[in-house]
Amino acid sequence: MTAVYTPVYTIVVRIYTGRYLMMKAKEITVGGLLAALALVIPLAFGGVLGIVIPPFSATLASHVPVMLAMVVSPATAVFVGLVSALGFLIKLGPVIAARAAVHAVFGYVGAKMIQRGYSFPVALAATLPIHAGLEALVVMPFGFDFYKAFVVVGVGTMIHHVIDSAIALAVFYALNPILKLKTIQH
Repeated sequence: MTAVYTPVYTIVVRIYTGRYLMMKAKEITVGGLLAALALVIPLAFGGVLGIVIPPFSATLASHVPVMLAMVVSPATAVFVGLVSALGFLIKLGPVIAARAAVHAVFGYVGAKMIQRGYSFPVALAATLPIHAGLEALVVMPFGFDFYKAFVVVGVGTMIHHVIDSAIALAVFYALNPILKLKTIQH
């Protein structure tokens, strides 16, 4: 069995876990495609798919790449989450980028759950409170009060997570027969 290393994956995995992780070529390929999608969504479609209810903002489908990366591997989910944050940093600035960096955390947790045998829908549901709670916490240093952070951003993120989960599930069930990423569990 051969391992394929790319500098970006090696750096991300080394920083996050403190050790190197071997990845299969399929993981790198699918991860690269999902990372490209994670960049394109905020950069090209941020205005079209964007919803703003101050101080909350959402770009529909922006969580889909990291959610799909959860079925590939934890390292892929972290990588796609960080690339997503980069896209939002370029397009919308540091507050939204900080919120997007949370994608790496909830993606990692969801991917570990899937590795341990939980189904994709269960992992998506279980990561909802982690995702919403962390996004609410991460905006507080930027001057948001408790109400704006937890009610507006937190609840808004929960709704956004549910919508993007439905999109991710539809894409997963449509593409899984071709990509054969994971066995479909219910």
